[in-house]
Amino acid sequence: MGACWSSRIKAVSPSSTGFTSRSVSRDGSDSCSNSRNSSSSIPITPRSEGEILQSANLKSFSYNELRTATKNFRPDSILGEGGFGSVFKGWIDEHSLVPTKPGTGIVVAVKRLNQDGFQGHKEWLAEINYLGQLHHPNLVKLIGYCLEDEHRLLAYEFMSKGSVENHLFRRGSHFQPLSWNLRMKIALGAARGLAFLHSTEPKVIYRDFKTSNILLDTNYNAKLSDFGLARDGPTGHLTPKSDVYSFGVVLLEMLSGRRAIDKNRPTGEHNLVEWAKPYLSNKRRSFRVMDTRIEGQFTPNRAQRAAALAYQCLAVEPKFRPNMDEVVRALEQLQDSKETPKSADKKEHRRQGPGLSHHPKGFPASLKDSAGDAAPVKTAYPRPSASPLFA
Repeated sequence: MGACWSSRIKAVSPSSTGFTSRSVSRDGSDSCSNSRNSSSSIPITPRSEGEILQSANLKSFSYNELRTATKNFRPDSILGEGGFGSVFKGWIDEHSLVPTKPGTGIVVAVKRLNQDGFQGHKEWLAEINYLGQLHHPNLVKLIGYCLEDEHRLLAYEFMSKGSVENHLFRRGSHFQPLSWNLRMKIALGAARGLAFLHSTEPKVIYRDFKTSNILLDTNYNAKLSDFGLARDGPTGHLTPKSDVYSFGVVLLEMLSGRRAIDKNRPTGEHNLVEWAKPYLSNKRRSFRVMDTRIEGQFTPNRAQRAAALAYQCLAVEPKFRPNMDEVVRALEQLQDSKETPKSADKKEHRRQGPGLSHHPKGFPASLKDSAGDAAPVKTAYPRPSASPLFA
């Protein structure tokens, strides 16, 4: 009891990229309980690219290995494309991590960097710096990397359900609307991932929280991906509350089924936050932001509590936003609710809406207006496995 673990991992990065060294335990939490509250105890040491790669607990793949794993990067292996480059489906042995034939071993997602200069390389290095050191059930698992000549690649665990963006916004038989319960499960998982990042020393500011960066496994467990823009903080205006605002935007997208920016909407509805806020602040009209595709799957009380949480995360002044531990606690209480939708509730919901209380019963005390009656709720995080793939 009270003893600190002796084994500590340093996640390091060069000063030219804006990263610093950190000292955290294998699951990303501080090894000593008193170090969580004191960043001054953590040495800030600029590191070179070579030191980042050496310190990362990752496999170093050769270019030929990943080319073999993806069938020579064939077009029919492409899982997606983005600003970073293309992502290919590949196969490797679960234990040795060597390439295998399609259908054998485990599936991986291989991201190949576009060869477009220093910025792309910087983001590639940031991925290794953070995901090579910080491990959590709600962060995507980085298995290895390739640095060979001009080639820059990353190999991740395969997330079979794809991104939240696809499930929320794509229409068609392949993507059915996410149910209310799945949306709340995903929101909670993503919130836990952000809360974990904000609990390290120095804190990690994710800076790119959006539906396309929340990936889902077979059981719809949410994991944060793409750490190319992540930075150590807080610094100046860059604080964890920046991520909280982004979380509020995504939560609003999940409640409404609308994109944050959609120029195809009628005039006045292009910007989701601007359109929704007047409804969220009016208890008789807040139901209008809810996705009609999941009507009847939630009680008015649960809907108003979720809407109230989104409203608080979207506060213009950062000091009025909850922290991510408080967000996690609020979503956990929504998950634990034993309420079930009834036809009477559904009719009432249609007639006048659920009504919005900005600080509903059951939220953490630190989310209430009365300043500081209770200490912020801290969240316990499960410890991941120590296997090579952190399965």
